[in-house]
Parts: sequence; structure tokens; C-alpha cells
Amino acid sequence: MKNLFLCLDIFLFLAPWTFCLDSKAFRLKKLNNAAVPAVVAGIVFSAIGVIFNIFGIWQFNAEFVVGVYYRGVPLEFFLFCFGFSFLGINVYQYLNARFPKNNLQQFSLTVSNLVLGLCIAFGFFGHSHWYTIVVFALLFVLLLYVEYLNKIRFMYRFYRAYLVCLLPFYICFGIMGKLPILLYNSKETLGINMVDIPLESHFYIMAMLLLGVYLLEFFGKRVAK
Repeated sequence: MKNLFLCLDIFLFLAPWTFCLDSKAFRLKKLNNAAVPAVVAGIVFSAIGVIFNIFGIWQFNAEFVVGVYYRGVPLEFFLFCFGFSFLGINVYQYLNARFPKNNLQQFSLTVSNLVLGLCIAFGFFGHSHWYTIVVFALLFVLLLYVEYLNKIRFMYRFYRAYLVCLLPFYICFGIMGKLPILLYNSKETLGINMVDIPLESHFYIMAMLLLGVYLLEFFGKRVAK
């Protein structure tokens, strides 16, 4: 059981390699393109996770980790942040290659404004819960920048990839919450759970993937120039 969290990390890292089986749409180069954005997003959200752990917003169950820690956070969590970012970015790339039409981009701003409104609402009603306020404030800032300050347009494709990534999200976070590998401080959440997963975690992952996808697009534009 001590290797279970590590097994989830390995699953997240290996899953994107299956896209290479569809060689007409996805080549090994795309995996390389995802590496740096995934590392950066993984480092940022690992650091946030360390802060959550220090302030008791969440804790990790020692029964399910191998016992290597940094700042009280198991190695597996750092690998998880990289692995989920790596998977999400490659899901994004694969869907773009398989379904290149971007006809619904015109509706993405409406969706983003709705998400921004949810961030404000949940942040307001959850202002006394640290997990709630940090997650929604972080997503709000990222989304506001991407939609209103950034000139690269990709949000429809991002939302499409995020919906697909909810499948591995529910698998991994469902296992982590059910066993439990990850223990949340109920005083720091809204108390709204879906399959033993706090509502906030859905938006935590959204912010992580948004940062990774933005960096992929940003670096891609720089290389193209």
C-alpha cells in the first residue's frame, strides 16, 4: 500500500505516451514540447501544496507513501503535480491535432466570464476557508490574465481538454480521497464534496492545467518567431 500514491504518479506519466500510437496525429516531439510547461506548472503548484501542508489545510497519510519528504510533503505529491500537468498538456495537444477546428472559440469568453463569476462568488462565501479562498483567487488571477491581458487565443481548446482531464482527475483524486491518501481539513473547505473530492480541488486542477497550457502556447509562439 505504501507504493499506491507512487503508482498513480506512474500512471499519469505513462498515459500520454499512448497518444503516440496515433502517429498521424501525435508524435514524440509533442511530448517534449509539454515537458518544460509541465515542470514549471508542477513546481508552482507543488509550492502551493507545501504551503497548504504547512498551514494544516491538508495532510498526507503516511500509510500510502514511501517515506521521502520535503517540508513535510511526500515525494509523490511533487511527482503528481508534474504528472498531472504533463498528462493535461498532452491531452490538450492531442485533441488539437485530432480535432483542429476551433469554431466554438467565440463562446469561450462567455464560459470564462462565468468561471470568473464563480470564483468571485465562492471566494466571497468561502472567505473564512483558506483552501477555498486561495484556490479561487489563484484561478481568478490566472483566468483574468489569460482572457483580458494575454493575446494568445486558446481557451475553447483548453476547456475541451479540461473536461477530458476530469476522467483521470476523478480516478486519482477519488482514490486519494477514499483511502484516504490526502486528508483535507474540513474547516478550510466549503464542505461541498463530489465523490469524496472537495469542490475546490476541481478548480485547483483547472488552474494547474491553465498555467501549463498557457506556457505551452507562450513558448510555442516564441519559438515560431
